[in-house]
Amino acid sequence: MAAAYAPPVQPKWGRSYDCLRGRPVQPPEVNVWHREFSTSETAAAEQKVVVLPTEGEAIAFAAAARQNYADCPRRENQRPGITATGYDHGAVNVEEGATLQGMYTFDGNAQERPDFNYRWGVGRDGDTVTLVRWSSYWGAPPVEAWKNVLRTAVNKLYRGARPHSGAVRTGKGPPSAPHGPGARTAS
Repeated sequence: MAAAYAPPVQPKWGRSYDCLRGRPVQPPEVNVWHREFSTSETAAAEQKVVVLPTEGEAIAFAAAARQNYADCPRRENQRPGITATGYDHGAVNVEEGATLQGMYTFDGNAQERPDFNYRWGVGRDGDTVTLVRWSSYWGAPPVEAWKNVLRTAVNKLYRGARPHSGAVRTGKGPPSAPHGPGARTAS
């Protein structure tokens, strides 16, 4: 497996998520960070972390993101030449919960690399939501390995300082730096 490369954490949303286009919930523009990962081969990943004003808004945002991911294969199948199959990989037992979904697409019109695999994770801890995406036109990653990545991402949202433990965040930076397996920070 190739080592991952990851530049530093950046503010804002970064690239749009494949299947969150046209989402019903307008994403916040503040208290949002992202980090992209890539390999020398054909895999790419991204983590987004958003701190919402209230836990209720975080619950609603996470639910809307999960629904958009679940609907993605239906939307992809409406595109000419695309065949998409969605997968619900189930829940991940961490903090206030996380889920992992996936999709395989085949593009009959593609000249090269018609196959594509995706994994999407949505997790929440209090008022903070993380979205984790992986995509590649090579093989799909093992589901249990990506559940572990998602579990780690949610567990690190507050770097061990949870709101229910009396910790106070200042809003001056991300609750944690998005991370990935084997990631190296750019220098």
